[in-house]
Amino acid sequence: MGQRGRKKGSNGEQSRALLLSIAANEFAENGYHDTKVSSIVKRAGLTQPTFYLYFQNKEAIFQELVELFRENLFSLTRKSRLEPGIELSSLSDRITYGLAGIFSFFKENPDLTKIGFYESAIAEEMKRELAIQIEENLTSEVQNGYFSQAIDMCIFAESLVGIIERLTVTKLLPGLKQPNRLAEEIVDIFLNGIINKNN
Repeated sequence: MGQRGRKKGSNGEQSRALLLSIAANEFAENGYHDTKVSSIVKRAGLTQPTFYLYFQNKEAIFQELVELFRENLFSLTRKSRLEPGIELSSLSDRITYGLAGIFSFFKENPDLTKIGFYESAIAEEMKRELAIQIEENLTSEVQNGYFSQAIDMCIFAESLVGIIERLTVTKLLPGLKQPNRLAEEIVDIFLNGIINKNN
């Protein structure tokens, strides 16, 4: 899209995507209130009228980024549900694969993750919804015979969300743990515990 503000076509799509990417970085680095539309368009090499062709205001682009994060997170969570018929010997690997998918999305989109999971007004609501989705997954998996019926899956789901939330900040985003390794360690703790079984 040129400076005249053409909205259609691949150039327009590229300009919109560029604005979203830069806005995500600005919001993640500076916070919502200190981010300015003028800063976003300056970095993008576009004009403010161009910005307003795609987004009504700063809040609109922020909310679109939050919704983009939400859609991806919940899609990955739904896909992580264990289907019937998995061999028990493959269970650990299959759970790790699903969890690593979420961590990989966070790792590949750190600005979006910071906005959606930590800074947005609906971050806590999103985490409550995530816990509900995980609990629904677990309930289905209990019915399929993978996990014990004696476990309170609400507590389990809330615990897992807390672990994801904390370790994303302390281990994943700083680069101290890679997505697959972090997922492996979490799954090992949940499935095998921390008791020394050699004693």
